[in-house]
Amino acid sequence: MENASKALIIAGAILLSILIISLGIIIYNQASSVVDSGSMDEVAVTTFNEKFRQYEGNNVRGNNVNSMINAVIQNNLQHTDDASKQITIQLSSSPSWNGTCDSTSAQTSADKVGKAQTGKSYKVVCTSDAKSGYVTTITVSPAE
Repeated sequence: MENASKALIIAGAILLSILIISLGIIIYNQASSVVDSGSMDEVAVTTFNEKFRQYEGNNVRGNNVNSMINAVIQNNLQHTDDASKQITIQLSSSPSWNGTCDSTSAQTSADKVGKAQTGKSYKVVCTSDAKSGYVTTITVSPAE
């Protein structure tokens, strides 16, 4: 009789161990699906875009536009190997601008872009790529 009760206790312990291990595997699978690469990519895109969207608006001062231009130049130099992270600045409606206004190339130098006049206000609009979600074009025009 003693052997039978010990066998039942051992069998119960084994079943309990299997239950705990199964529960651990289920929890691990649920946690790993939450932290998949898709949600991490969204965080990376949001972090990338926030560097430029902070300058977006209808009444942006010229010194903030110049800071944005410098941020774009630094970004383009940092991501020369990744075309999806390259940003182009477009100047529309001939804003009050100091410099050459060569906005058609991907900016890598302040000499190519020129500078916004610090006393003026500008409208800055960021356009994101539909596929990647990254900001690809920033349009600068005179404030209305």
